[in-house]
Amino acid sequence: MTESDGVTPDADPAGETTATGPIDAAVPSDGDDDTAAEQETDDAIEGPRRRARRERAERREAQARAMAIEEARREAKRVARGRPAATSKPVGRGTVRGLKLFLLMLLLAVATTGVGLILYFTPVMSARSIIVTGIGAVSREEVLDVAHVRLGTPLLQINTDGVADRVAAIRRVASARVQRDYPSALRIIIVERIPLVVKDFPDGPHLFDRDGVDFATGPPPPALPYIDVDNPGPTDPATKAALAVLTALRPEVVAQVSRIAAPSVASITLTLTDGRTVIWGTNERTEEKAQKLAALLTRPGRTYDVSSPDLPTVR
Repeated sequence: MTESDGVTPDADPAGETTATGPIDAAVPSDGDDDTAAEQETDDAIEGPRRRARRERAERREAQARAMAIEEARREAKRVARGRPAATSKPVGRGTVRGLKLFLLMLLLAVATTGVGLILYFTPVMSARSIIVTGIGAVSREEVLDVAHVRLGTPLLQINTDGVADRVAAIRRVASARVQRDYPSALRIIIVERIPLVVKDFPDGPHLFDRDGVDFATGPPPPALPYIDVDNPGPTDPATKAALAVLTALRPEVVAQVSRIAAPSVASITLTLTDGRTVIWGTNERTEEKAQKLAALLTRPGRTYDVSSPDLPTVR
């Protein structure tokens, strides 16, 4: 069997052969020409400033990528060595503000402590003088003797409560208060006891204040009433009842009392300077009885009975 036109069956016809792959890449297309033209046009329009900004942005991006790669490499090393991954948290603005406040408070505390130490251990503010007020029967020397305060002692080293307690231990002193008078003085303020009644004892007359405290021995002031009780003192009920009566009376009535007797709290009597007698009775309704007595004494009589304030009598 003969083949027509001298063409073998295995041969491809020349007209059917096609070129692909590298042949297509080697041939420039119209789109590539357009892109290159546009790039050249953009470069011409961009200008030097825009090109510089773009290049800086590209450098920053490249640096950021490099830092990220380096951090990833370090993190991989830490994980490989078995260490926990490092976490970094940005410091908040509130934390910085709190740290500044803490440092300021610490500085103030240190400064205050330093000033306190200077004032406590140095004579910058020391007691160069001692001022005593409220004295009458008590002398200044007696107060200073029991106060035990040495001149030149820093004021902060002086125990004011201790000084006040020592001064208040004086029999004639009812209360004492001590204060630092900056920069260089100590002030002692005392309140003396005021005698309200007197009672005779073998060693002489004893003076008692309104609280029943026996605070002095000596001649009584003029017109001071005498008190007749068995056991005078601040805890004796009869003494307390008699003194309550005297403190309730009006001043013009008290000036007329020469003696008050209280054998018990239920039988109190007053003797006036002109010899008249007041039957007081119990220590109940004292204020009301004092008012009725002031009115009764304007009437003539020798005995005034206010033991029953609802029915006072004059005989």
